[in-house]
This record gives sequence, C-alpha cells and structure tokens, in this order.
Amino acid sequence: MTTGNRPSVLIIGAGFGGIGMAIELRRNGFHDLTILERAADLGGVWRENTYPGAACDVPSPLYSYSFEPKPDWPQRYSGRAAIHAYLRGVAERNGVLDAIQFGTDVTDAEFDDASGRWTVRTADGMARTVDVVISAVGQLSRPALPNLPGIDTFAGPAFHSAEWDHGIDLTGKRVACIGTGASAIQYIPEIQPKVAQLTLFQRTPAWVIPKFDTDYSPIQHKLFARLPGALLAERFGWWAIADFVSLGLVEFPAIARLVARIADRHLRKQVTDPQLRAVLTPDYPIGCKRALFSNDYYPALTRPNVRVETAAITEVTPAGVRTADGTLHQADVIIYGTGFKGTEFLWPMDIYGRAGHKLSDAWTDGAHAYYGIAVPEFPNLFLVYGPNTNLSAGSIIYMIESQTRYIRQAVELLERRPGHTLEVRADQEQRFNTALQQRLDRTPWNFCSSWYRNAAGRITNNWPGSQTSYRRRIRKLDPDAYTLTPVG
Repeated sequence: MTTGNRPSVLIIGAGFGGIGMAIELRRNGFHDLTILERAADLGGVWRENTYPGAACDVPSPLYSYSFEPKPDWPQRYSGRAAIHAYLRGVAERNGVLDAIQFGTDVTDAEFDDASGRWTVRTADGMARTVDVVISAVGQLSRPALPNLPGIDTFAGPAFHSAEWDHGIDLTGKRVACIGTGASAIQYIPEIQPKVAQLTLFQRTPAWVIPKFDTDYSPIQHKLFARLPGALLAERFGWWAIADFVSLGLVEFPAIARLVARIADRHLRKQVTDPQLRAVLTPDYPIGCKRALFSNDYYPALTRPNVRVETAAITEVTPAGVRTADGTLHQADVIIYGTGFKGTEFLWPMDIYGRAGHKLSDAWTDGAHAYYGIAVPEFPNLFLVYGPNTNLSAGSIIYMIESQTRYIRQAVELLERRPGHTLEVRADQEQRFNTALQQRLDRTPWNFCSSWYRNAAGRITNNWPGSQTSYRRRIRKLDPDAYTLTPVG
C-alpha cells in the first residue's frame, strides 16, 4: 500500500540491479518496496553460473558498489563465490533482505489506466498492486542452446555452462565443448587437465587480452582497509582505463588498434604453433564481439589432449558431434558454452501498458527505451540494465548505480505529484533512439554477428560510448522529457 504520498514500489529481480535499486530507494526514505525473486537466493548470474573457473572480467574494486567498497577482495579479478558473498553481505548490511520474496516468479504485469497502478501476477497465482514497477532482470539470464539437428539424441550427459552439472565427473572423459565465449575461456583451462580428450568446436575465434590479475596480499588488505584512498585509487585507475578503451569504438580508432596489437602479441607469445595460431586469429575488427581476458586459455589449447575443430557442426548424434567434413567426433560429455539470449529483454514476462498495449509488440523490431530506462505508453515502469546499457569496456555496476539514481529521481517526482503517473514522451524516446542508432552504426559491432544484435540486425544491448558519458547524461532527470498525467 502507498504510504502517504510515497509511491509503493515493486522490483523484479534480486541481482546487482535489484539490490542496488532497493538500497537507493531505502536510503532516500522509500520503504514501501518489495523485491520478487524467482530463485531461492539472491545473486542473479553470480548465483546461477557455478561452472569451474567462473569469475568476473572486470577488476573487483570497480565491479562493486561505490558506496560499499570491499578492502579484502581475494584477487583483482575475483571468482563468483566471492562476488556472490559480497552481494549478500551488501544486502544484509543495508537491510533489504527482508524485502525479498524468494521463489516468486513473475508471469505478467498490467497497468490500469483508471487507477494509475500496476497489477503484478506471479506463477503461484498471487496478484500484487503497486504504484511503480522496476524490472531488474538483467540481460544475461537465459542460456541459449544452438539449433543443431539431433541435439536431444546424445546418449551421454550434456549441459549448458550456466547450468553446470556438478554430478558429472569429467576425469578421463572425452569432452566436446561447443562455443568459445566468455564462459568457455574460463572453464576450459579448469577441465583440460582432468579430461582424456577435449574437442573445442570453434565457429569464430575470440580476441583474447592478457588478464592483469593478482592475488591481494594481507598487507594490501590492511592498506586498503586503513587507507580508503588506496582502494579508491585502484578503483579510479581501472575506471580510467575502461573509459580510455571505450573511446576506441567511435572517436579514436587508434585506441582499438593498440588493443588489437596487445591481443595479437599475447597470442603469438602463448601459441608458438603457426597452424594453431592461425586458427585462433580473429578475422574481424576487435570490439565487434566481446573481447575476452585470460592468461591460461591459449596454453590449455596447446596441450596434447586438446583439439580445436573449426569445421561447421552438422548434427549431434547419440555418439558425439558430426562436422561438415563427415567426421564424427565421439564424446562422453557435451558442454555448451553458447551464451545467453541477450536480446530477449524481460522474456517470458508479459507486460501490458496504457490501453493494454503489450511491450513485446512495441519491441517487435528490437527492444528500445529512453536511456534504457523508460518506454512510452508504459507509465511508472522503469528498467535497470535495460536495452542499450551494456558496455564495451567498464563496469555494469557503475551503469546500474547511474540508473538507480535516475529512477529514484522519477519516484521522487511521483511523490511530489501524488495522483499522477509518469511516462516518457514518445518524441523524446524516438529522438534519443534515432541518435543512438546513428552512433551505433559507426561502431565495430556492425561487422559481425554476435549476441549484441537481434535477428533483424538491430544492436539492442550496447551503449556506444563510455560509462562516464552515460552517467553524465542521466545524472539529473529532465521532467520535460516526461508527461505527468492525472490518474483517471
């Protein structure tokens, strides 16, 4: 229920976005809020992805909330267990655990024009009515399996890396790994020493950059704890590097060429076999696909029990994987490191806005929103980590903090104008997205296929600029970009 003039808020998702949004609202006096989480624990991707070697490729001092620095990260690039524990600790210290309803799967949300409120329904048959709905379900939550003939006929265990089956002992097994994305380059070095044979099916090679990782020592932990400025300097340094690299996408191509030379030198140093090196050399501009960070991926591929297969897969059989040259690659286990359905935002939820308009219909040609946050005809609905807010370089936590502060301003505006709904103007959203797509046309993302683009070729995921430029643009909510409508 609404407390006085303060709107009631429902947040969908208890990952970094949902937890950060709840903390931002509570710190500013909004306590009538609920977080609905479909799983039995918080954490989002850091709860779900338990594959061997799972870690973040953004340095932990930057991949964390600015208001909750952690002086005792075990490593510069910490693993998923440390990140998950950090997020839980943040939620506990900021008192938002009591707001989370676990095991609650949202099926649909419907806006009522007469009351100006949202009704949110869940799989357990419950319905909740609130003033504001904030989706924080993220972009990378639904594993994507390849469309391969016979994929269901394989006789042995098969699983996606995001749904790792820890009950399967890979020791001495013939393992087929399909996909060479960000997850694969982390779990392949972990499982390679255990397996009898590892066949890596590579459609396109990745740009791999050295990972400047280190274990933080007890002395560094003490330094960071006693001198907060030292940890801030570490955070600032990586923030500055990320912003510098992001400039290479559009403004300064020379930066991209510099990063490409670093990646090429890394490959040449770690892979001495010219034939294997040729197989692992990308033939597309750096930045077109997600660049990856690893010091042990290439060395793992040089081991005698590893084969990199570039022939196209034609089918999966009960015995293994068949390629276009007719070869049947026998396997005991298949692991799919084939990424996520990143362009299907908010799926499978059905969202109905003003006059019953369905969000999936508005997004027929691809998801779009005003700064990735607000959509016309969907009043009092806001998105965290929405369309075109992913980064080429930098921390998505930095982006999330920018969005939560902006959305908090929107909720404050609704508090000041009780009895009204807030909706982004269609002309403002269209003008923003036209300029956005024009800028995206100048980026390398247009020169290859990737999860950044939908089936129509529209880039729906990425922000074509730096994390700092995004924050600067949404630092202050512009009321003129929105329409306040009296309820009823």
